[in-house]
Amino acid sequence: MKKVFHKITSLLMAIVVLFSTMSFTVDMHYCGDTLMDSSIFKKAEACAMQMSKTPLKECVVDMGNCCTDKQITLTGQDDLQQIAAKTSLNQQIFITSFVVAYLNLFQDVNKENTSHKKYFPPLVSKQIYKLDETYLI
Repeated sequence: MKKVFHKITSLLMAIVVLFSTMSFTVDMHYCGDTLMDSSIFKKAEACAMQMSKTPLKECVVDMGNCCTDKQITLTGQDDLQQIAAKTSLNQQIFITSFVVAYLNLFQDVNKENTSHKKYFPPLVSKQIYKLDETYLI
């Protein structure tokens, strides 16, 4: 369970670093007050409101400067702190002793005394219950 929690936490921290350093641009094309197209990874396509006069066509649609393009840029963090803050010797000793004391809280204190597992019983040369003729029935 502890390994799974550690992996999930590491993954979440990597995602936070990724999204905090990522930057992107949103392009938007408006005709008047209406949003016609928006795009994140490419330039927004223009609408057909601005047609120029051509010799083949007599129909001209020219509404002036009714169309506008807007661009919103969200910049990520450029500088990442790669060096940890310097700690003094007293702080390092405190952190080390705190971690050791915290880890020792979860050790099992009620261990059984198993010193008899090292020793084997003596070999029986005679069966005493047969000599005394005492049997449990």
